[in-house]
Amino acid sequence: MRHLKRNGNSILNREVLVLNQNYQPLLICTAKRAICLEYLGKVSVIENYREFVHSPSVTLQLPSVIKLDRYINIKNNDIILSRKNILKRDRHQCQYCGRKSVPMTLDHVIPKELGGKDIWENLVCCCHVCNNKKGNRLPEEAKMPLIRRPQKPNRIYYIQQYVKRSQSAWRPYLYMD
Repeated sequence: MRHLKRNGNSILNREVLVLNQNYQPLLICTAKRAICLEYLGKVSVIENYREFVHSPSVTLQLPSVIKLDRYINIKNNDIILSRKNILKRDRHQCQYCGRKSVPMTLDHVIPKELGGKDIWENLVCCCHVCNNKKGNRLPEEAKMPLIRRPQKPNRIYYIQQYVKRSQSAWRPYLYMD
């Protein structure tokens, strides 16, 4: 297939929202994967982007939202605890001073020395200045209240972070309208 380039990226790498058979948001895949799944008869295309992809014999509109034809039972619907996912949850904003656009680190709200654990509810995005200022103290001791209390995100919240202007068709499936 001939694929158009946009900003140096193939449109076949565009993000596609994958829904379970019951329309529950599951994950995000590439347009290339979505087209393969459609060709194999495993999904139905619900929404499309404006762009098209071409092969010598076929022209397809680029899928934006696809729905699995079979229900997939997801036992573990958890988001993996990782630095990247904590930064995404906190929108790359220091949870103490509110700064953005500076290098970020992670901070244990309750320091490890005081029994703090590596869990969603104890890790926040933090700038280096605030991390050094807080040290191994509790936020109250350092007089540094949190902007938002850290919580474990659910899958829908996590996927909502990917929605861009060109993906407005995703919004109803992610409870954003």
